Amino acid sequence: MSETRDRAKGPKTRQTELPGIPPHETEPAPRLPPLEIPAPGEYDDATQKEPVAGPPASLWSDAWADLRTNWIFLISAAIILLFTVMAIAPQLFTSANPRECFLSNSLVRPSAEHWFGFDLQGCDYYARTVYGARVSMSIGVTVTAFAALLAVIMGSLSGYYGGWVDAIIARLTDIWFAIPTILGGIVILSLLGTRGFFQVAFVLIILGWPTMLRLYRSSVISVKEQDYIEAARALGASDFRILSKHILPNAIAPVVIYAAITTGVIISAEAALSFLGVGLQLPAISWGLMISGAQVRILQAPHLLLFPGIFLSLAVFGFILMGDALRDALDPKSR
Repeated sequence: MSETRDRAKGPKTRQTELPGIPPHETEPAPRLPPLEIPAPGEYDDATQKEPVAGPPASLWSDAWADLRTNWIFLISAAIILLFTVMAIAPQLFTSANPRECFLSNSLVRPSAEHWFGFDLQGCDYYARTVYGARVSMSIGVTVTAFAALLAVIMGSLSGYYGGWVDAIIARLTDIWFAIPTILGGIVILSLLGTRGFFQVAFVLIILGWPTMLRLYRSSVISVKEQDYIEAARALGASDFRILSKHILPNAIAPVVIYAAITTGVIISAEAALSFLGVGLQLPAISWGLMISGAQVRILQAPHLLLFPGIFLSLAVFGFILMGDALRDALDPKSR
């Protein structure tokens, strides 16, 4: 009967007795808190402390991280920023009027009061050199922007659709590509009566887009074969959305690199056309016109050639450096 009652009450709890310690002083082992396992991706694998924040890195974010520490990019950006501010607000660099001339100061050499001296008409040459940045920089940026726009539109149609569209655009590009920029500019501008800012910019635009188009067309052809393009097409995305949202951000890098270099090339092309007498006309102020006026007085007044030549070379040098820095940042294969 007693054994039956013991079984009914259940098994007795046995208390472990440690040697030298009375049974009533033995304490149960402390409970450990439950182990919290972080969700995948909640913590950085390297530190296990700080959470990973932000979306995954893209080509442009990686490029910007690389450019911020690239001394070539920093130097080129400083040069371009300097000439951009000079073109927008030349009053920050000189208070003299570039069109206020006195024949009594004709061909006066540089001095402490007038750093760059005076030209043949007695105009302050430093003021004219500073104001010359406006036309030269404006033509470079305008021509490059419109040429890149034409290249992106026509390159998208040619590379994405292919077939007869690609054949027509490719043959048109080949014909245009065979025309040298300087020679074509000389022929076309010689036929025009007036040669102002818009005429020179228009001629350089229609002669400057073929190379950009070829670059963008090749990039579009390589990008459109990617799996995410096929996925977007399978989900019913329109051609315009695929071209603008998926292909353009991933195919524009070669055009950006080439556009930076082309801006400097266009600035030098405008100066060359003005130097040859078929570019901008007076009373416009540009570095090319200043160099053109100095070619017959190099020995008599070398400062007329020196200072606009230095400014022109620095501007072109800045854009070429920028193109090299962008190439290294946006094209990992070139590193």
